Amino acid sequence: MSSSNKLPDSYLQTGSSSFTEFLAGHAPDLVPGSRTLPVASVEAPHGTTIIALAYADGVLLAGDRRATMGSLIANNEMLKVFAADDYSAVGIAGTAGTAIEMVRLFQVELEHYEKIEGTRLSLVGKANRLATMIRGNLGMAMQGLSVVPLFAGYDLGRAAGRIFSYDVTGGCYEEHDFHSVGSGSLFARGALKKLWRRGLTRDEAVHVAIEALYDAADDDSATGGPDFGRRIWPTVAVVDAEGTRFVNDDTLAAVVEQVLDARREIGGTR
Repeated sequence: MSSSNKLPDSYLQTGSSSFTEFLAGHAPDLVPGSRTLPVASVEAPHGTTIIALAYADGVLLAGDRRATMGSLIANNEMLKVFAADDYSAVGIAGTAGTAIEMVRLFQVELEHYEKIEGTRLSLVGKANRLATMIRGNLGMAMQGLSVVPLFAGYDLGRAAGRIFSYDVTGGCYEEHDFHSVGSGSLFARGALKKLWRRGLTRDEAVHVAIEALYDAADDDSATGGPDFGRRIWPTVAVVDAEGTRFVNDDTLAAVVEQVLDARREIGGTR
């Protein structure tokens, strides 16, 4: 290998299994939260409602598709739920650009750990790694660019789905049964309290998620409801012993139809 193609020495040094720590040491300008912002507030698109609920075989994570900027709808097709790795998923609420950047770094962080250590990080370890990244964004959060994700995954040791929520300081909290974050979370959680029950099948859990997001969209202007005209449906990820995968649009369209038909029967779409 010629000297011009040789990797920098920093790439060959033994160090932490954390890709985020490596990036902070050698290219800190690429780490979310490390940039200096002007004192003035920044107007940027925000993601809204994300929900998670446990079902008999695993856990489900779902989000609407709307991003807002003040009183304007910035985007109607934003993806807010992502696969973190083979057995976990993360949903984002808060400043969209910063959140998506953080998710991408989190995905690399988990892949890097697995390659360096030769083993998969535990689900709690993944949740704690994400908490550290959120804590690193605190300076930007104080200027209004906050990120509040919802993390869910399948714990191979416990053979069960688990849910973790966060605050802007990086506090990590395990939630039980169900949880929601974002501007429509109050309405979504109210629906989940009434609809969730122990032992839901995966299909039943998808139905409950759509109901909860529909209720959130009904009362929160920042949460987008299903759009039949443009065929825009919520994003729904399920995580169980078979791994992380997304529910396809045709299935979601059929569930939305069922939800609306049931509401019409009781005198309206509310």
